Amino acid sequence: MAAIGLRGIFLWVDPRYILQAREQAQGVKVMEAKGPLLEAVARWLARSGLRRAGFEESHLTYASFREFERRLSRSVRLKPAGGLVEELRYVKDQDEVECMRDAGRLTATVFDEVIRHVRPGVRESDLAADIEHRMKREGAEGAAFETMVASGPRSAMPHARPSPKLLRKSELVIFDLGAILRGYAADMTRTVFLGEPSRRIRRLYAAVREAQERASEAIRAGVRADEVDVSARSVLARKGLARYFTHSTGHGVGLEIHERPRLARGEKPRLEAGCVVTVEPGVYLEGFGGIRIEDS
Repeated sequence: MAAIGLRGIFLWVDPRYILQAREQAQGVKVMEAKGPLLEAVARWLARSGLRRAGFEESHLTYASFREFERRLSRSVRLKPAGGLVEELRYVKDQDEVECMRDAGRLTATVFDEVIRHVRPGVRESDLAADIEHRMKREGAEGAAFETMVASGPRSAMPHARPSPKLLRKSELVIFDLGAILRGYAADMTRTVFLGEPSRRIRRLYAAVREAQERASEAIRAGVRADEVDVSARSVLARKGLARYFTHSTGHGVGLEIHERPRLARGEKPRLEAGCVVTVEPGVYLEGFGGIRIEDS
């Protein structure tokens, strides 16, 4: 658990992580908690003389909140303060952007290596495992999320998990992958077709590609997040594919794979220089397959 305030930044860990925390957590005071973390933080707050303490309500379970309240001195009042850290991470500095560029390059390199092994008869799960293994070999800390490999009708599920299913000829295959490098995540999606694509496949792919291009062109400082979403969605609507686009156009990415801002309907925040977002329109046809293209 961590606390940020006028007296500094504190991180409580149990004895198993004390050496790791001292090595990795820079700019914070590491506190060893030999008992429950909530109890240690509550004792510190009670001694601090503070009257109010904010907490991230979206990251604290109700059970933990009630336990925290029980352990706190009655002189300390808890107040929801969600979004403070997320707001600080909304805009990335140049070092952060470089970390994500490097993570993106590593991710693209791994995909270029794996695509040579994509053929009928290979398991989805084997390809996903190969991708994550290669990421680590290239220097990544690991995958930013569970790698998605979904083929044939399964590719119509936007967040399908890799299965033992064998790839077959004349199928769409969606790959969604991203490496973590120096703590920062990458996110990339590619769609391939095993064989000679039909006119229908080419038409669908071209529509998704155009939607991604229009949305990417709309991204600039000052534009509202939902305007980027509209740019992608309007292309697919003109092609008669709007109902097959079932998720938002994109999201912020950084230390976590999903951060603010969301590029979605009704999202009014304006983009700023230094926002890093994904652009990932897609179409998903039940029983047929899906196509998504994503870059950040």
